[in-house]
Amino acid sequence: MDLSFLDEFGPEAKERYIDFLLYHYKVIDAFWYIKAENEMGSETADAWNEFVWDNAGKLGARAIVKRFGITERGLEGFRKVTALYPWAVLAGYDVQDHGDHLVIEVGNCPPQEGRKKHGKGEYACKEMHRAEFEAFAREIDPNIRVHCDFAPPDPHPDDCYCRWRFTVEEKPEES
Repeated sequence: MDLSFLDEFGPEAKERYIDFLLYHYKVIDAFWYIKAENEMGSETADAWNEFVWDNAGKLGARAIVKRFGITERGLEGFRKVTALYPWAVLAGYDVQDHGDHLVIEVGNCPPQEGRKKHGKGEYACKEMHRAEFEAFAREIDPNIRVHCDFAPPDPHPDDCYCRWRFTVEEKPEES
């Protein structure tokens, strides 16, 4: 990939370009799902979306670890890798460190907000995100466990679409 064109950009232009790339990432995600949902129904679109995001989570975490040399495991590694994950930036993940667990809350979910804006109901994203987060976490540390407190189609507060908790399951000592 030739990124030499970026050499002529100043810091503000590079930031605008990154903003464009993230916006475009979001647009592609939205339109492929809308087309699949309209053509084949929600059940098929949801199954495909779980497949896509399972792989996006796995490959995204793997690439971030490699490209940025993140060596930490457990919750610290998860927190560092998550901070660089494009969807965390797009959705404004609120990552809270509680010592023995991390919490991610999403208050302003771009796909859900877009669906509301266009008169569609909420997308039942819980299982898709479970697949994404589990695959993402496994790449960092296979002992990380994913727990969903709520996500659509679950009821949720008006100011928070979903809340996920991440813990580390300690392996029992061998005797």
